[in-house]
Amino acid sequence: MDEKKSRILYIRKFLEEYTDELHPVTVNDIRNHLESIGIETSRHTITREIEQLIESEVDVICNAGKPNQYFVGDRHFEIPELKLLVDAVMASRFIPQRKINTLIKKLSRFTSVYQSRELHRSLYIDKQTRPITDKAYITVDLLYTAESMNRKVICKYFEYGADKKKVYKQNKDDYLFSPFGLMWNSDRYYTVGWSDSHEKIITLRVDRISTVKITDELAVIRPDDFDMAFYAGKIIQMFDGELCDITLQCKNDMMKHIIDRFGEDVKTDISDAGHFTAYIQAPTSPTFFAWVFTFEGAIRIIAPDDVAESYKKMLRTALE
Repeated sequence: MDEKKSRILYIRKFLEEYTDELHPVTVNDIRNHLESIGIETSRHTITREIEQLIESEVDVICNAGKPNQYFVGDRHFEIPELKLLVDAVMASRFIPQRKINTLIKKLSRFTSVYQSRELHRSLYIDKQTRPITDKAYITVDLLYTAESMNRKVICKYFEYGADKKKVYKQNKDDYLFSPFGLMWNSDRYYTVGWSDSHEKIITLRVDRISTVKITDELAVIRPDDFDMAFYAGKIIQMFDGELCDITLQCKNDMMKHIIDRFGEDVKTDISDAGHFTAYIQAPTSPTFFAWVFTFEGAIRIIAPDDVAESYKKMLRTALE
């Protein structure tokens, strides 16, 4: 790289790292910095090259005065945007602490050294559920790669036994799986796709997938009528089960919970002064029944009869 190109890049790097609205610099400051790294130049040359940076759409702002002062204005991210991104990274239980520190360090490069100090924030996180290793983080990347390559993956899937040891599903046999996509729900990654073993679409929690490898076998194509957003809202949130039209009778103060779970488009009718009726679709699974039970009768299943009876049966079983 010739001397001129090298010099203008160092000027740009210095301005991006060491200036902002509250920390402008003069031409002499820039000259002193360049000399500290072995680059001799003149005030006139620096002024001209700052003008060239401005012409190339680097947002260098000049505070006119004696002397002029310069700083970088518009950046890829504003500091409030970076703070939101840092909080999102810190809050994710999916990302191990070591990786969090690396990501925050990288995000800090998008602002000045002075403003980057504001990115080291005090956000309380429940660290008990944070993973120790990068395995799930790597699994996500492999699943995305397999989806883009239209290839199946082979993997194992586990839960935990009473002794806290991993219990592998399917008698430790491998899953041959065609990923349709990934979803983020309740601070966890899930992958949805076709399982050759089950001969149906299934959901796998990514942090419970192990020894995943991309195969050379072409993946099963996602059906044209498969709605990922619908699947996320109705299946992931309530886990697998037979999807059913269900009618709920709810006390009026339960509306916020109905909307939180089923969205603002959920169909409802006013029943009386104290109640409304909600018409939903949900899997008839223990997870859905547990959600209804949470509200201690403020939300009741009133139709269909077989779903209401299944719910009552589960309650009776729990009391035995």
